[in-house]
Amino acid sequence: MAEKQQFVLEANNKKAYYDYFIEQKYECGIELFGTEVKSIRQGKVSIKEAFIKIEKGQVIVYGMHISPYEQGNIFNKDPLRPKKLLMHRYEINKLEAQIKEKGYTLVPLQVFIKGRLVKVEIGLARGKKNYDKRESTAKKELNRELERNFKLRV
Repeated sequence: MAEKQQFVLEANNKKAYYDYFIEQKYECGIELFGTEVKSIRQGKVSIKEAFIKIEKGQVIVYGMHISPYEQGNIFNKDPLRPKKLLMHRYEINKLEAQIKEKGYTLVPLQVFIKGRLVKVEIGLARGKKNYDKRESTAKKELNRELERNFKLRV
């Protein structure tokens, strides 16, 4: 009998959806220390300022802030230290080729707990122009207005 996997969303990067067109999404592990995992389980993680680079065949996330664990004392690490993301070699090579060739970038979208593992969802993204951002904002406002009108009628 298969058990249901439980997802607990710890951090979400809404700004990435505003600034970029997300072409593909990937789920990858992250290399963390014990006190960092405990801090993430408490929800003390932020990926708003984070970005991802591929260096020497490794995917590294910069700017991801994990607050120090309160009972961690000497075992706490630097909150903004670069963290290695865990992906298969063929996925890394494919991403690296797309980034160099087509002008894409990698952005972190979510940090979540799957079972007992901490995972990061990253997106292969293409930047939006200002007129694209205005267009997506107008669509959001239109949808809100339609929902508001629908609620008033019911």
